[in-house]
Amino acid sequence: MTALRGTYTVLITPFTADGGAVDVPALKKLVNWQIEQGIHGLIPLGSTGEFLSMTPEERAQVIEICVQESAGRVPVLIGTGAEWTRDAVAHAKEAERMGADGIMVIPPYYSSPTPDELFEHYRRIGEAISLPVMIYNNPATANVDLTPPIVARLSEIDNVLYIKESTLEVTRVRDIIELCGDRMTVFAGILGYESFWLGAQGWVAVCSNLIPRDSARLFELVADHNDKDQALALYKKMLPIVRWVGGHRYVAASKTGLGMMGLPVGDPRAPRLPLPAGDAEALRADLAAYGLINSLA
Repeated sequence: MTALRGTYTVLITPFTADGGAVDVPALKKLVNWQIEQGIHGLIPLGSTGEFLSMTPEERAQVIEICVQESAGRVPVLIGTGAEWTRDAVAHAKEAERMGADGIMVIPPYYSSPTPDELFEHYRRIGEAISLPVMIYNNPATANVDLTPPIVARLSEIDNVLYIKESTLEVTRVRDIIELCGDRMTVFAGILGYESFWLGAQGWVAVCSNLIPRDSARLFELVADHNDKDQALALYKKMLPIVRWVGGHRYVAASKTGLGMMGLPVGDPRAPRLPLPAGDAEALRADLAAYGLINSLA
């Protein structure tokens, strides 16, 4: 199995204008554009993909489209998190059955599991499939923190090989690598640029929904070329977009931005609301400065 590395887009899910269905043509166009732009991998059905606001049938539809359209050109990891371990195992098996290259699994997000409960949860998932498992640490949404010592314990589970580390503590990258060695590969969740310099081998990015080429290039400049000057210059250029999708409105800003770029993808599903008008105008100005308005039309 080839090791996973690089910038992976945690994809938005396009919905029809009335919000009632997955917009299949828009999703196909988004997947192909991402790959053509040089993205290293795709992760549908993450938080940015609104996985908690979709039916089982829609989940399967998104998996099928993303796997088929990618056609092996880049790895496709499927978000398979669930509150009930039984459901998480079922989602993992579904992803494997439908041809995914791996899964990303956020901890149960309501029950505040103990370290022993987390271990059992991930053990059952890892033993149920042969795919690599990326655990996902995001205490702000999961209500539990996968601290480096907990990650070290989870790294003893077969198939638990990757972590998306989404706190704002960049030293977590250092500590996970120190405790886990080659048993765990770190992907940044928020601090991509900063984490690369501490040994992260990838980035699960939201901003790459809008700027996939530069998001992939940023990783390459650091990891493949060790080019600090060009990497920093590119990072500073990207920062306005990174900030737009780094806060509470990450789904709304991503979807509004894609619409301004010429690919309408619908609004977020309730309870999320569309980006407020004032914010939308400010986002349009930043996208215009980047040369992105109608770039996908």
